[in-house]
Amino acid sequence: MSLYVYKFGGTSVGSTERIKAVAEKVKAAQDAGNQIVVVVSAMSGETNRLIGLAKEMQQQPTERELDVLVSTGEQVTVALLSMALHNIGCAACSYTGGQVKILTDSSHTKARILSIDDQRMRSHLNQGNVVVVAGFQGVDEEGNITTLGRGGSDTTAVALAAALKADECHIYTDVDGVYTTDPRVEPKARRLDKITFEEMLEMASLGSKVLQIRSVEFAGKYNVPLRVLSSFTEGAGTLITYEESEVESALISGIAFNRDEAKLTISGVPDRPGIASKILSPIADANIEVDMIIQNIADDATTDFTFTVHRNDYQRAKAALELTCAELGAKKVTGDDSLVKVSIVGVGMRSHAGIANTMFKALADEGINIKMISTSEIKISVVVEEKYLELAVRTLHAVFKLDQGNS
Repeated sequence: MSLYVYKFGGTSVGSTERIKAVAEKVKAAQDAGNQIVVVVSAMSGETNRLIGLAKEMQQQPTERELDVLVSTGEQVTVALLSMALHNIGCAACSYTGGQVKILTDSSHTKARILSIDDQRMRSHLNQGNVVVVAGFQGVDEEGNITTLGRGGSDTTAVALAAALKADECHIYTDVDGVYTTDPRVEPKARRLDKITFEEMLEMASLGSKVLQIRSVEFAGKYNVPLRVLSSFTEGAGTLITYEESEVESALISGIAFNRDEAKLTISGVPDRPGIASKILSPIADANIEVDMIIQNIADDATTDFTFTVHRNDYQRAKAALELTCAELGAKKVTGDDSLVKVSIVGVGMRSHAGIANTMFKALADEGINIKMISTSEIKISVVVEEKYLELAVRTLHAVFKLDQGNS
């Protein structure tokens, strides 16, 4: 008997009709002789509705109370799905995060899972029940309701799969797998049969919205095989697993992009030890995340220091940098918030030389100027002007033959 954890997102449970369809899918899996744990999100739009209500009460809602409020969205869904299962003759039992005892830290709205008590779930599974668990939530040591942040239901599902040593964790969503790139940008994008945890982690961190990055980290850490499937169409989806020999033949697995890049440069900074810290400390203090960093040393013992931030943080970061500019006696601050990041990802890059050159030449041949470059073992990212995003993605997709099914 195999044990599977299924996760259904908001669009998959967005109406009572869709919840009934999920119930049929779950019952079929159990009838095939499997034990099934189901993790569900709130119905699509519900979390935003609840946050809107909170903001009518407080412009900046108290985080503890916000967690109490938004966690009710998933509580509605687990109850409705359990009812739908009962209605078609399938024994089921619903749980909130607190009832499962998904223990988290006390960081309201962005809590991290510390441990899971799997005994109650195992008992109900062994009695022939489908176990339906509210995603996105847990409780801290004091019994306070906590939530895991946007997309946290993915993390709940993977964490339960790890605790229960499930055979696989299936993430059902509105796409039928992980693609070589966004099909809306490149119609020739191809669904991957398999991708490694490392590649998926890079894709998620670089802008691919298929899976929440923390869920991929969790799956990789505990070696939980993940499969991304469609709630609405049948198919094998994409399996996310550890590197295997047949995966190694794929030079590049995918192209990720992020439309929300902004670049800031502080010029003419005195070149002395500790200067990078003096520049970035105020940015960190403002809770602004820095991505790529470049430093250029000039002949006059000064340096130009450039870094990227999320576009939403651009104005705050620029204001902080202008204060630093005055304090350090630097020349000026310049910026650009109309940039994008395009990245190629693939474990095959480790064993092949010339990937970067192929990428840069392909972009140059299309007249696309590269503003910044960042590399790791399995990815190369470039920052370019926003107007070149789709051209860059399509060009790289073609030059690396990602439409030809080499994985």
